[in-house]
Amino acid sequence: MMMYYYVMFFIVGTIFGSYFNLVATRIPMGKSTVTPRSHCENCNHQLKWYELIPILSFIIQKGKCRNCHAELSVNYLLTELFTGILFVVSFYSFKFSYDLIIALTLSSTLILIIVSDLNYLIIPDRFIIIPSIIIFIVTIVSRGIQNALIQVGYGVISFAIMYLVMLLGNFLFKKESLGGADIKLMFLVGLTLNPMLSIIVIFLASFIALPISLILLVKNKEHVIPYGPFLMIGFLIVFFMKMEVSEIFEMVLHLF
Repeated sequence: MMMYYYVMFFIVGTIFGSYFNLVATRIPMGKSTVTPRSHCENCNHQLKWYELIPILSFIIQKGKCRNCHAELSVNYLLTELFTGILFVVSFYSFKFSYDLIIALTLSSTLILIIVSDLNYLIIPDRFIIIPSIIIFIVTIVSRGIQNALIQVGYGVISFAIMYLVMLLGNFLFKKESLGGADIKLMFLVGLTLNPMLSIIVIFLASFIALPISLILLVKNKEHVIPYGPFLMIGFLIVFFMKMEVSEIFEMVLHLF
């Protein structure tokens, strides 16, 4: 029975992944997510339903448009696959619970931010506001209004911490070190975690970003590194592993 749920969550995840790719490539450019319908960017061929089946359509068509045979970006396939995997991991970690709703929301947010920030170096406000509203409502329903308001306070504190990090970075590097969206994203982190875990998310994100950033710095002449995706990856690691501050300190002590 559990395998049925894993398959179901994977399929649903790939469908959402396909939609998220469309949303994250259109909204930053100010385009509608409804019109025009999905089409080939090379020849404007309007895609049929059987050309929109997540993962399978890409494989069957060998990564090419059926009309003009132009090569399709492998990012479509990766986005669908990665979203499906994240949905499965979410269910594996939290089963049917309120935390599952939060996990699916955060997983969806990660996909939107990765596609948007890597392609355009933009994280639209709605990619942060909508998940924040969903998580706030889920927290009210599951833990009560008082705890939900406490989490809002944590969100403000986490936002302030990131703002101070930005000011420090600006002072040290003599230029803008973080984007405004990265700071806003910390409100979402604090809305889910406590301030101490939010700080750990920042350090974890920076640790993950370091080797990848070195590679991007070689390729990116403007030396602009999208930090939002790394922040969300660090956020999800802490959330999925259900980390507590005391456990993290114990892990660090064992390393030394």
